[in-house]
Amino acid sequence: MTAIKHALQRDIFTPNDERLLSIVNVCKAGKKKRNCFLCATVTTERPVQVNVVKVKKSDKGDFYKRQTAWGLRDLAVVDAKDAVKENPEFDLHFDKVYKWVASSTVEKNTFISCIWKLNQRYLRKKIDFINVSSQLLEESVPSGENQSVTGGDEESVDEYQELNAREEQDIEIMMEGCEYAISNAEAFAEKLSRELQVLDGANIQSIMASEKQVNILMKLLDEALKEVDQIELKLSSYEEMLQSVKEQMDQISESNHLIHLSNTNNVKLLSEIEFLVNHMDLAKGHIKALQEGDLTSSRGIEACTNAADALLQCMNVALRPGHDMLQAVKQQQQRFSDLREQFARRLASHLNSVFVHQGHDQSSTLAQHSAELTLPNHHPFHRDLLRYAKLMEWLKNTDYGKYEGLTKNYMDYLSRLYEREIKDFFEVAKIKMTGTTREGKKFGLHGSSGKLTGSTSSLNKLSVQSSGSRRSQSSSLLDMGNMSASDLDVADRTKFDKIFEQVLSELEPLCLAEQDFISKFFKLQQHQSISGTTTNEAEEMDGGTLSRSYTSGVPQTISSEKDMIRQMMTKIFRCIEPELNNLIALGDKIDSFNSLYMLVKMSHHVWTAQNVDPASFLSTTLGNVLVTVKRNFDKCISNQMKQMDEVKISKKSKVGILPFVAEFEEFAALAESIFKNAERRGDLDKAYTKLIRAVFVSVEKVANESQKTPRDVVMMENFHHIFATLSRLKISCLEAEKKEAKQKYTDHLQSYVIYSLGQPLEKLNHFFEGVEARVAQGIREEEVSYQLAFNKQELRKVIKEYPGKEVKKGLDNLYKKVDKHLCEEENLLQVVWHSMQDEFIRQYKHFEGLIARCYPGSGITMEFTIQDILDYCSSIAQSH
Repeated sequence: MTAIKHALQRDIFTPNDERLLSIVNVCKAGKKKRNCFLCATVTTERPVQVNVVKVKKSDKGDFYKRQTAWGLRDLAVVDAKDAVKENPEFDLHFDKVYKWVASSTVEKNTFISCIWKLNQRYLRKKIDFINVSSQLLEESVPSGENQSVTGGDEESVDEYQELNAREEQDIEIMMEGCEYAISNAEAFAEKLSRELQVLDGANIQSIMASEKQVNILMKLLDEALKEVDQIELKLSSYEEMLQSVKEQMDQISESNHLIHLSNTNNVKLLSEIEFLVNHMDLAKGHIKALQEGDLTSSRGIEACTNAADALLQCMNVALRPGHDMLQAVKQQQQRFSDLREQFARRLASHLNSVFVHQGHDQSSTLAQHSAELTLPNHHPFHRDLLRYAKLMEWLKNTDYGKYEGLTKNYMDYLSRLYEREIKDFFEVAKIKMTGTTREGKKFGLHGSSGKLTGSTSSLNKLSVQSSGSRRSQSSSLLDMGNMSASDLDVADRTKFDKIFEQVLSELEPLCLAEQDFISKFFKLQQHQSISGTTTNEAEEMDGGTLSRSYTSGVPQTISSEKDMIRQMMTKIFRCIEPELNNLIALGDKIDSFNSLYMLVKMSHHVWTAQNVDPASFLSTTLGNVLVTVKRNFDKCISNQMKQMDEVKISKKSKVGILPFVAEFEEFAALAESIFKNAERRGDLDKAYTKLIRAVFVSVEKVANESQKTPRDVVMMENFHHIFATLSRLKISCLEAEKKEAKQKYTDHLQSYVIYSLGQPLEKLNHFFEGVEARVAQGIREEEVSYQLAFNKQELRKVIKEYPGKEVKKGLDNLYKKVDKHLCEEENLLQVVWHSMQDEFIRQYKHFEGLIARCYPGSGITMEFTIQDILDYCSSIAQSH
């Protein structure tokens, strides 16, 4: 390895002014064993540059060439793979990781040690040596004052070091002084030794000559020490004097601290006093307003409101720690509590009297509304009371017991007032529906002096069901005037619709206005909890329970203030729902078809109320009533279906258009006019489907039971009427039923035509049936005339039996028979007669075709023509 090292130094590095310091024989890991050398070199010129050079043998000869060089400053990591076990593998991390396998572990360690020394001496760069034995690195750093860095261990780094120019010059001068230095090295060394001894002796004499000067120096040092002792004594005396001054300054500082502390305490005390005075002092004007303020005038109410707000601010001031222990604060708080209690009692008493007076004043105005279908207006009352809204909010926050008492009293007084108004209002509505009190007696109503009394109790017993058909109900009302049943129905229903709409239109703004007033006056907002403190009690209300449970004097509120509004409205308007139900029962008893009007009107008002507030009292109440209306509507449909099932027809007269078919037409026309653009169209469509199926079934049932009128005529006429009705009304949900009705009408028309027409040329028909039978047996058509029973003579004999006169007579009798079967109101005679004419002509053409095919060239023809048939049918129709 030494020979290779010298060869590389000579051939590669010396020409480049570099010195080779360490070498290792390696090959790349995991590849073919192509050996090369990694060399650690330094440049001879300043500044020194340290490189790691890869050298490999040339492929064309035995000389080496330089392949790759990396600067040591680019080296980041040296990974020896294993610090304990011997492992020839190691990695060098330059711009990428280079993996090597050394020829021996010793060479690898020597190379890594050289890298470490070069880094310490020239670069001092942070190179990570991982998996390297710490002993290896320690051996490379000699003890002492870092000789590896200063150059003391330079000979261990390199085996050869050239002399610099200064050293060469000194040696040359020394050797010139001794000519035999080269020829006799021992003599030269002995001379140098003698000169060194002479120099040592001179040095000793020089030291001994300087002893006198040393003694003088020591004497000066002793004198300096004495001066230092004197200075220390003076400093001690100064320190004692300063100590007394320090004590006096400390006393002055402590005194200043106490003065500052006293000033601070005074400022804080003044701040606390100002806080209490500013926040817990109520003006005399406010106190006077709370004690004696006028609660009837707007100015007095405003003064009381401002005073109450000021009192509440004083009572709710956030006291600082310790304030509540001050006697003055306790007295002021007690004074505020007394003022609050006194004013709350005075306010509650005044508002209770306002509620009572309002009930009496409002009831005196009921007389003017008794004859009109209108409800009294409560807006002036609400407007006057809303002046106290802020005071009610103050009472709610300060004394919930009195606030709750006022709420209960308001509900009690107003519920009685509204009950009188609403009952009178509904009595007027019932009078207008039934016309007069005399006529109202037919529906269980009793009255005197033009005013209904006891109507609620009588209607509570009323059964909401139809007895008999709607037509029987209408006929029962004919006593009310000289109008026809149809005109009476239209007039009554129009009047009922207007009255019912007016009732709902009057109730809706009344409820909304009262609910808005309650929300504003009692400060009850949606989705907010009620708070306050009061006595432990639970109030039961007729329309709902306003219950409150208390723990440590703090009430646990019901779900929300919205529920409380609804409960108050239920208590105040507790009579609306039963009165509406009674009115609905009366309307349904007058005419079951009124349920259609009520369903549409009620649905519209429920939809409007739910858009405003789905959980409001009005929405809930109207929704409950809508259930009753929908039930009556369903019952009306069920009764009509029941009547269809129970219908009986006369056995002596022809059937014609069945009553329930005409009633369905009337019902559908009425329903379409009522439900136009209505919200509950789906309910009507379901009813249509049920009714039309029941009509279909009942028509077939009656047709099967009919004795006077043929079954096909009953089916044909009634399904034609149903088809015409559905086509005219264009009911989208009954399109399939319309097509079915048309198909049934067409089928039974054809069936009736074939059945009634029969075989007008009976013998001729039997003859040709025999001809068709022979053809079916395999005889050719032109050979049929050779059959004995079907020869030409037999054909002529049969044809002579049907001259034109006999044919016309038969058709005339057929026309009279059809006329007896069909009803006039449906006007299907000409349609049926035209169909019979077409069928007769079809049979005639069939016979003519058989004669032409089976008796060709015979010249045999019928004794009448198609034109004769058309003339016969036309003259018969015109004669009748």
